[in-house]
Amino acid sequence: MQLTFCLPTSGGMAKRSLYQRLRTNAQVRTALFVFGVLLIVASPIVGVLPGPGFLILFPLGLMLCLQNSAWAKRRYVRFKRRHPRYGERVDRIMRRVSAARRRARESFDGD
Repeated sequence: MQLTFCLPTSGGMAKRSLYQRLRTNAQVRTALFVFGVLLIVASPIVGVLPGPGFLILFPLGLMLCLQNSAWAKRRYVRFKRRHPRYGERVDRIMRRVSAARRRARESFDGD
């Protein structure tokens, strides 16, 4: 007796997560952007309390804003061009894939 394994084929793209499906709705994207702004505004208030509150709330809020607003992305790119050192720090804190790719490219070019 021979065992055969059948892998399911979906014929299309893999299933998207619930978060990705919800983000296609304009109202949800706006709500996530507003929530990100609220997190950014709340981060200095939480920053005076003991603990790493600022370092958690600010990057989370910024990530939500950047994922859900083209305007925020343009502003962020402009900020990074004017202040590359600060932009690099923010990218590291947010663990952005583009920052990791850029660091890998720079280390490869430096060899």
